[in-house]
Amino acid sequence: MGSTEDLDYPQIIFQYTNGFLVSKVLFTACELGVFDLLLESGEPLSSDAIAARLGTSPSGTERLLDACVGLKLLAVEVTGGGVYYRNTEISNLYLTKSSPKSQYHIMMYYSNTVYLCWHYLTDAVREGRNQYERAFGISSIDPFGAMYRSEEEMLKFMAGQNSIWSICGRDVLAAFDLSPFRHIYDLGGGGGALAQECVSVYPNSTVTIYDLPKVVQVAKEWFVPSEERRITFHEGKCQLLRRRVLSWALGDRGHISLLADLAEAGSLVAVSALVQPCLVKYLL
Repeated sequence: MGSTEDLDYPQIIFQYTNGFLVSKVLFTACELGVFDLLLESGEPLSSDAIAARLGTSPSGTERLLDACVGLKLLAVEVTGGGVYYRNTEISNLYLTKSSPKSQYHIMMYYSNTVYLCWHYLTDAVREGRNQYERAFGISSIDPFGAMYRSEEEMLKFMAGQNSIWSICGRDVLAAFDLSPFRHIYDLGGGGGALAQECVSVYPNSTVTIYDLPKVVQVAKEWFVPSEERRITFHEGKCQLLRRRVLSWALGDRGHISLLADLAEAGSLVAVSALVQPCLVKYLL
């Protein structure tokens, strides 16, 4: 039961109702390049100046900027009768493309792919299947086929994965003592961000990224430096038995669900760490 205060004024209901609006404000500001512009300018800018440089409407831009101020993504300064906007520290760190910890790419993937699929959540619940066909006109039988429907979409997805691992990859790897393992197989390693974190945390180990041929080619071309000799690739498919046997919380590291499966390739054990909001699979 809710508290009397909740029943008199359903704040949490209003928060949930408007949650998608908050997300879309964040996504739109990222897509238009608001945070990148303010970082590059090196000084606060007026809404008119921002609109002129972005090629957007003055009124629409001002409303978007004010919404970002309300979300603490931007700060506002009033000087000489004028109103000027600048990034907050968190926006500079996570929402600009040039930052090593940038989450721009995962924001764009959520905005342009996930957001559209969730529009059909009611249908997904009724039918028990994903909604790529309704959202994009692509068969829903193979989710990865839909996610990798073009090289552009593949790049977006892989860059998005990498951006998440730039934040939580080291913590995931440090949650387990992998030092006894000299070679680690990263099943479904995508763009290789977790592999690169792995050889950083465990410099005496090597990593083989196991993924689809087209994913491997993109990873080699765009994400993993050719001079990194500790990371190699293997192209192919690996069927996992979906037998989930382990799940527990790991103290201060948060709730991490582990999935232990048997892989066809050499009966190696695949351990999957589910770290909200992403799933990683690596073979030990």
